[in-house]
Amino acid sequence: MTSNLITVDPDIQSGAPVFAGTRVPVQNLFDYLEEGDSLDVFLKQFPSVTRDQAVAVLERARVSLVADAHPA
Repeated sequence: MTSNLITVDPDIQSGAPVFAGTRVPVQNLFDYLEEGDSLDVFLKQFPSVTRDQAVAVLERARVSLVADAHPA
């Protein structure tokens, strides 16, 4: 499976979703944010991921969560 943001390939990181064009698992972004690190810290640690890619993945996650939310 490939999109312009995320690639899933059994030959790359054992099939974990990675940022397209990199070997950086998308999970790493969420792990960094969960630990309280900023997006800038993540991007410094993984320079092959662009800011646009990271923000687009976060936006896709937000849209996906909001789409399933029930209005209060």
